[in-house]
Amino acid sequence: MSSVDWSAHPLVLAPMAGGPATVALAAAAAEGGVFPFLAGAYLTPERLRADVAELRAVTPTAFGVNVFAPSPDLPSMQQDALAYAASLAPWAAAAGVELGTPRYDDDSFAAKVDLLVEAAPALVSFAFGWPPADVVGRLQEAGTAVWVTVNEPSEVEWAEALGVDGLVVQGWEAGGHRGGPVDTGDPQLELLPLLTEVSRRTDLPIMGAGGVMTGTEAADVLRAGATAVALGTAFLGCPEAGTAPVHRHALTHRSGTTVTRAFTGRSARALTTTWTELFTEAAPAAYPHVHHLTAPLRAHGRATGEAELVNLWAGTGHARLRSLPAAELARLLVDELAHA
Repeated sequence: MSSVDWSAHPLVLAPMAGGPATVALAAAAAEGGVFPFLAGAYLTPERLRADVAELRAVTPTAFGVNVFAPSPDLPSMQQDALAYAASLAPWAAAAGVELGTPRYDDDSFAAKVDLLVEAAPALVSFAFGWPPADVVGRLQEAGTAVWVTVNEPSEVEWAEALGVDGLVVQGWEAGGHRGGPVDTGDPQLELLPLLTEVSRRTDLPIMGAGGVMTGTEAADVLRAGATAVALGTAFLGCPEAGTAPVHRHALTHRSGTTVTRAFTGRSARALTTTWTELFTEAAPAAYPHVHHLTAPLRAHGRATGEAELVNLWAGTGHARLRSLPAAELARLLVDELAHA
């Protein structure tokens, strides 16, 4: 089993795919004493390879990489996504945008696994699906620890049977996509009670994630049984993050979040907008079909600053955002944890 020593750096920069995660953000977080992650999802294998090489060139610190394991492709998903497209069509037409074509893809999973086996970062975590057992074994043989994301206590034994090295335990408060392997759409446990339940079921190391914005809050998560604590939304305001300007503004000027499939076909927590209010009920469980369908409309919203057209991912603690340089924020978080 491969392992990561969290004793010196129990705070983790969560991977935030789709733009916010950058090499500059990871390097700055590492400079401040926070374990950095790169987000491999939505990148080409070539871009991911370049990001890994660039991060290695600018920091000696160990780091992790997160990728999305393929989700099931059910025959009904294409039809459901097309029905949702019909609902969205007037919304898109009003914005002057042509919707994308719903389709399935596996985000170049095999090619990304191959390059990560070769690159051998300290840790690779998976979200959405489960990696096949042979992928787990290949990465571990390369010296890489393999972690998977869970949202339900019942997923723990499943993960243990796969032979992974640790669990990312994502509470209901977390911003962005629900990372576990089963997306029921139902409300799930918040982080602290989820940690209690998961800790009863396993001796594997646990990374807690969900709504944590300060080092003091991270201390509570560690006391609840986590080995490490991931913070994502807390870093969205950093200048090094690739957060779109419309997203940055909304994080501190809007209140209220909701969990919705409206943007990608997979449950994710975002700031409440007209889009989430109008289309959450209509959106099907069809990822990545809906992701491809809505991508042009979301890109238009980011480019034009129209917040109602953007997936404004945010955890429940977004109002406590501190828009500091990432290294400064990381050092502040570490100091808060030390004094908690």
